[in-house]
Amino acid sequence: ALGLDALDRRYLSMIARNFGGGPVGIETIAAGLSEPRDAIEDIIEPYLIQQGFIQRTPRGRVLTANAWRHLGLDAPKDLAQQQISLFQEE
Repeated sequence: ALGLDALDRRYLSMIARNFGGGPVGIETIAAGLSEPRDAIEDIIEPYLIQQGFIQRTPRGRVLTANAWRHLGLDAPKDLAQQQISLFQEE
């Protein structure tokens, strides 16, 4: 499954199921996964960003359409508009 391990899948699932795909802050993600912030930023996120599953935005981490597809879940209807507005804020 694209080289994702259990923690990668937990990260994506948590943002999808608990936060509607984001944006969600790194401290909230760290608390939800019981993992140190540094481990998430240095180990988990770079691969997920490279694979096009998440984006770091000024407001927090956001799942992309690719992540929703990979999880087998329906993306929110306004996902495209959310992503456009997030880019405009940067």
